Amino acid sequence: MIGCRNPIQQPFSSIHYAMNELDVIKNPNSILRKVSEPISEADLLSAKTQSLIDNMIETMKVENGVGLAAPQVGEHLRIIIAETNEGPRAFINPKIISKSEKIVSGEEGCLSVPGVYGIVKRHKKVKIKAKNRQGEPVRMSAGGLLSVIFQHEIDHLDGILFIDKAEKIIKGESASAI
Repeated sequence: MIGCRNPIQQPFSSIHYAMNELDVIKNPNSILRKVSEPISEADLLSAKTQSLIDNMIETMKVENGVGLAAPQVGEHLRIIIAETNEGPRAFINPKIISKSEKIVSGEEGCLSVPGVYGIVKRHKKVKIKAKNRQGEPVRMSAGGLLSVIFQHEIDHLDGILFIDKAEKIIKGESASAI
């Protein structure tokens, strides 16, 4: 499922924010269909937003996901968390700036659509630009699972769920778990 496995936090400052698990909004809640707003650099660096990022990382970890978008926890901000080779990382105002022509089909699930899986076509590789939690620009190329995570989570920021794009829906156990 899209959410986190490795609870490595990115450093922000010497301030330690208390981490709390947040409630994950479940479909068919209309909150999941609202387009999220970009976040300003001043708001990004605020204690409130830094705490939200920490809480999103904790929530993703507890829920055993590999990605999480702010709308899934009721915040309409363009923030996603993605599990990377360095552990979970925050990406602020992420935008896909290029996509491979090659399309691949794969099974996806979502913390906001529990017990439902689907076969979704995605670009094999993507390149994104965003800011990290310190407000520094980030550009990253991704293939494999990370490419899927970026596409899935950025869709959440635009009010789109994987079930909107799925060719085939499977309820119950994931085909990969069988």
